[in-house]
Amino acid sequence: MGILENKVAIVTGGGSGIGLAVAFSYAKEGAKVVVSDINEEHGNQAVEQIKANGGEASFIKADTSNPTEVEALVKETAKIYGKLDIICNNAGIGGEAALTGDYSLESWRRVLNINLDGVFYGCKYAIEQMEQNGGGVIVNMASIHGTVAAPMSSAYTAAKHAVVGLSKNIGAEYGQKGIRCNAVGPGYIDTPLLESTSGDVKDALIAKHPIGRLGKSEEVAELVLFLSSEKSSFITGGYYLVDGGYTAV
Repeated sequence: MGILENKVAIVTGGGSGIGLAVAFSYAKEGAKVVVSDINEEHGNQAVEQIKANGGEASFIKADTSNPTEVEALVKETAKIYGKLDIICNNAGIGGEAALTGDYSLESWRRVLNINLDGVFYGCKYAIEQMEQNGGGVIVNMASIHGTVAAPMSSAYTAAKHAVVGLSKNIGAEYGQKGIRCNAVGPGYIDTPLLESTSGDVKDALIAKHPIGRLGKSEEVAELVLFLSSEKSSFITGGYYLVDGGYTAV
């Protein structure tokens, strides 16, 4: 029996990268997984892979920057599986690269809409459902840039710092209601988001990690899985790094 047996979980941005790895890990440990993504092809492929490996999953398309769609995602999950135990608010984007004074208003708003507002919507509507269950777990995907700067990416840094604060607040507010909330801070992970990065830039990123390489999505998923399970039952309001030592120096 897996550590998430009989649990129902949502993973936003679950069609690729870290979200896909989280969805796979949840399913492997017995959870019924709702994969949510704006990319229907990727989301449906993820569900097919989970089912092919003996897991149970469904795909629900949702744009996390749209509160109506996020609310519908949570309600549809509860309709399909009867409850919601876990949500991993993972969906996010990098945004444009520019000095803060040159950062476009359009890009600033788009990054904040997805990376912060989208996480808030996921938390808000999941909490409403989890209160009906008598408890649940929220894991929010922050970043190393929830604690250190990302020059040329002020919107991303601001959003990820805010996700850490939001997670702490929820942990403090809902602990007595049986709802735990934590944030995860990955370093640079070898995902599709980095595919367009030039070799020199990628080498420079690797050099910032004392462990000497980029991280793997599966390594982040292991931490998310732990925080989503009863193995972390006394952990809430925290922010946990999986960064190859990036923030240590």
